[in-house]
Amino acid sequence: MANIAENSVLFMSYGFCQEVVRMVYGVSGGAALSDMQKACAGSVASIFSSLVLCPTELVKCRLQAMHEMESSGKITTGQKNTLWSVMRSVMRNEGVLGFFQGLTTTIAREVPGYFCFFGGYELSRSAFAEYMSKSKDDIGVVPIMFSGGFGGACLWLVVYPMDCVKSRIQVLSMAGQQAGFFRTFMRILQTEGVKVLYSGLTPTMIRTFPANGALFLAYEASRKMMMQQFEDS
Repeated sequence: MANIAENSVLFMSYGFCQEVVRMVYGVSGGAALSDMQKACAGSVASIFSSLVLCPTELVKCRLQAMHEMESSGKITTGQKNTLWSVMRSVMRNEGVLGFFQGLTTTIAREVPGYFCFFGGYELSRSAFAEYMSKSKDDIGVVPIMFSGGFGGACLWLVVYPMDCVKSRIQVLSMAGQQAGFFRTFMRILQTEGVKVLYSGLTPTMIRTFPANGALFLAYEASRKMMMQQFEDS
């Protein structure tokens, strides 16, 4: 649910943000942007996607934490821990704003992360296009999927420590112990060390190549299809 909501808003905003970047750089409407300009557009678009990602990730992190607590015997086994029970608990105890705990950290993670995400994707596509002597739109399925995976890898290498801190903030807020990004970050470093900030990075990197490869393949295919329908009409 988080990925569907995030990517819907991200790619919708990406188009609008490209127009903003054209205006800022004084580029005429509809003109092609450079790879770095597209990276800037993706970075700005991530601010909007953070607004829908933060609430869904907060619920996900709390559900995961409650599952671990149940497994370790810290809460009663069989206690009803569902998506809706967590949402009701947040609404009852913290109100609507409770869903946005960790928003600042989410934005701080997404903005540089998606600069690297779209930048890595576009640079990889440009490299394939130059090597194959084709336009970026005609490089084929495998290069597009590799470029998407490369962009995802660039994102996670940059944002993984911040993602760890964000998850801690959202879980600790369940017990009213939210301390903010800097204090949470320093507490992790002092008590657990730097290594814990990268815990789980390897499976994340393995996952990101097929996941983001499929994401960008679907994006490019659907964009071409809709543009073709628009031109035919």
